[in-house]
Parts: sequence; C-alpha cells; structure tokens
Amino acid sequence: MTYDILLAGFGGQGILFAGKLLAYCALIDGKELSWLPSYGPEMRGGTCNCSVCISDEPIGSPLVLTPDLLIALNQPSFDKFIGTVREGGKAFIDSTLVETKSDRTDIECHYVPATQMETDANLPKAANIILLGKLLKETGMFSEETVRQALEKCIPPKRAHLIDNNLRAIKMGQEA
Repeated sequence: MTYDILLAGFGGQGILFAGKLLAYCALIDGKELSWLPSYGPEMRGGTCNCSVCISDEPIGSPLVLTPDLLIALNQPSFDKFIGTVREGGKAFIDSTLVETKSDRTDIECHYVPATQMETDANLPKAANIILLGKLLKETGMFSEETVRQALEKCIPPKRAHLIDNNLRAIKMGQEA
C-alpha cells in the first residue's frame, strides 16, 4: 500500500492539521510516512498545502508532485493541482468554494459541499475534516479506532472537547 496525498487550500482551513492527522493514523498503524507542510508567509488567508506519503515500504521523497489523492478546499488549489493527480487517482473537492468541475475522465472526483455542511451543522472549521472523512471512506485507509487514537494524539488535552466534533465531521464526510 502506498498513498501520495496532497491537501491544499488557504491558511486557516486546517490543511496542516488534516495532514498531521493522516500522519498520526499512519504512525499508529505502523506505516512508513512523511508529512511535509508548505505555506506562504501569511498566517491566515495565504496559500497552504501539505504533502503526506503513507506506505508499507520506505519513502524515497516527501514531496508529492503527482498525488494519488487530492483534497482541494478552494478554487485556486483546485485549479493548480487537479491536473497533477495521477491517472486512476481520486480528488476530494469542497464544492462550496470550488465552482468548476474537472473535465478529467481518468480520475474519480468527489464533490462535497464541506464548507456548507460545517455551517449547517454548526461545526466551525470542520470542512477539512469532512473532506478527510470522505477520503477515508473511499479509500478504507484507516479504521475508525485508528482515527480516534490519532485525534487524541493531535488534539491537546485542554481542547479534548474537539475530539467528538472532529469524529462527527468525519462521519458527515463518510455519509456525504
């Protein structure tokens, strides 16, 4: 099993957190992994992406140039990266913020209105996790228990109340 994953969006959308969550899932399941964040100088609102490689074998490079899996949380990220998805790959797109559809027929695109879903469910800043839930469902990459353990590692004890919100967001994505 090898997954080259690229998550992309604006700063503040939780791209790095979602990538870190995938990395912790891989650690818990004893996989080889790399997590490489990349972001502009702005703390909020600048461009942001994160490369995550998960494999049963050692990883040669942490940089993902042709992802198997893409999460695009905004139009600029979709425009920049949809063409890079490997043939046979999958893209998970926030259809609330991405107005165009891909014309590629060699990849599987999942359009999920994640930002609208987070608003409707009163789960602020959960669009990233909703799309991650959809990715987890479509790939079967990690079990629910692995994801729960990873959330418990990623979220500090003083914010433990957010674990249930994140599990709820994952479930919403799985059902989308």
